[in-house]
Amino acid sequence: MLDVFERTVKSGLDLIRDVDDCVVSAGQLALWWLGQHSFIVRLGKTIIYIDPFLTALDGRQVPPLVSPELVRHADIICGTHDHADHIDRPIWPALAAASPRAKFVVPDLLRESLAAELPLSLDRLIGLDDGRSVEVAGVKISAVAASHEFLDQDPVSGRYPYLGLIFEANGRTLFHAGDTVWYEGLQTKLRRWKFDLMLLPINGRDAHRLSTGIIGNMTYQEAADLSGPLNPGLVIPTHYEMFAGNPGDPAAFREYMAVKYPTVPTHRCRHGERLLIGK
Repeated sequence: MLDVFERTVKSGLDLIRDVDDCVVSAGQLALWWLGQHSFIVRLGKTIIYIDPFLTALDGRQVPPLVSPELVRHADIICGTHDHADHIDRPIWPALAAASPRAKFVVPDLLRESLAAELPLSLDRLIGLDDGRSVEVAGVKISAVAASHEFLDQDPVSGRYPYLGLIFEANGRTLFHAGDTVWYEGLQTKLRRWKFDLMLLPINGRDAHRLSTGIIGNMTYQEAADLSGPLNPGLVIPTHYEMFAGNPGDPAAFREYMAVKYPTVPTHRCRHGERLLIGK
């Protein structure tokens, strides 16, 4: 089991400074939740933004914690799929300008269209797909296909529009599931790794939400049953609280995990909270 140390909740320039000032020793990682499925991760000296959702979109219940112009330190910016709360198109050009050394990791199926439409220089976008890996800024990033209700595999190229991402660096391994439901073979793919941390959506799905265009994810029970047998060091539920019509129940997830997988620790993040994870 990893030690988890909670720190002060911050936002704005205070949050940026907290990321800059955080010392991550060998065998540690630091994490800040920005809401929804959006995180800042620090692995050694490398700073990663995963699905940064920073636009003040109508209906948000959690306001953006930072403005993109403040993000001058990003080495890697990841977008797991092209939905507004994951690849936040209005802010990506500002992130690219503020962090000129940052590379953007996206589904390879979308790489060329994103470069043209955002626009961003194609050489700053790195495409990944199921079973592929790349090393960026000292971090090995691998991808598994995600099923955002459906896998939606491109029939021509065989590539996928939704991904989960595995990050390996500084002696730690982190899984960010992207938006996904449980599908046959996902757990088998993930058994290749021993995860120190898994970040899993728990907002679930139902017919009413799907009929209104809200594409679903794992229920909290499915997230527990995906992660529990893999015996990770820590599981954090995500993708809840941001929109009233797309909720999740982190308390129910943690209670279910405690009963069914009592040896697997969980943590409920607060927005802007620093977690320093490791020995």
